[in-house]
Amino acid sequence: MNNSLFNLENNVVLITGATGFLGRALCIGLADLGAKVLVNSRCSNKANSLVDEINCSGGSAEPAVFDVTDLKSIQGYFDNYTGELTSIVNNAYAGGGSTIESAKSNEYIDSYDIVMVAAHNLFTKALPKLRASVKNKYPTSVINIASMYGIVSPDIEMYESPKHTNPPFYGAAKAALIQWTKYGACEFGKEDIRFNSISPGPFPNLSKNEEDFVLKLSKKVPMQRVGSADEIVGPVAFLLSSASSFVNGANISVDGGWTIW
Repeated sequence: MNNSLFNLENNVVLITGATGFLGRALCIGLADLGAKVLVNSRCSNKANSLVDEINCSGGSAEPAVFDVTDLKSIQGYFDNYTGELTSIVNNAYAGGGSTIESAKSNEYIDSYDIVMVAAHNLFTKALPKLRASVKNKYPTSVINIASMYGIVSPDIEMYESPKHTNPPFYGAAKAALIQWTKYGACEFGKEDIRFNSISPGPFPNLSKNEEDFVLKLSKKVPMQRVGSADEIVGPVAFLLSSASSFVNGANISVDGGWTIW
């Protein structure tokens, strides 16, 4: 097999939510595989710290400091960014726990804004760069980090209280992101801009005193364990590379089999 199929050296990837748990793993992992990573965060100190870590390790990264929920902030970034862009990984999310009974209406709006509206605004402002990437014969794509809870509901009985429960507005926003992925795949596939999504399963970023909860999660996974953050890198790298050149509109579950029960 031609190893260049999996080569990411021509990829310039903008990753949102880049300094969070999964975002950080994606930035470091994709840089290790040869991609140049644009590290997005609202906080310049966090972005610059991760950029320095990647560059000092021999990778290539630069900060992309803007708020994905602020259209003017996105526009301001692209007004000043003169480099190339081959792909976007929409990974940003922020929000607490809740149930339908305890959720506030604004939490649905906030969740939809950071997942769906942000992805739309970022793509439309980045579109000229992505079209230029296609002209330069680079693999060009949008990868949306959705969730298994965009496919199935959480087991509320696992959680000790509403504030610790995976909330309904999270899954609803992620389900919308999966649908938006399919729409984008239909609209832009003819331009060779591919849209795909990944639905991670249990990737808990928990302290040691929450080992009992991790055990509960593990029992719901056919592989009998939870995922580690670096296990999200391979599927994203595949979708970024030429190896997935005919993969468009897919939603890949990376959940140890959670959603197949």
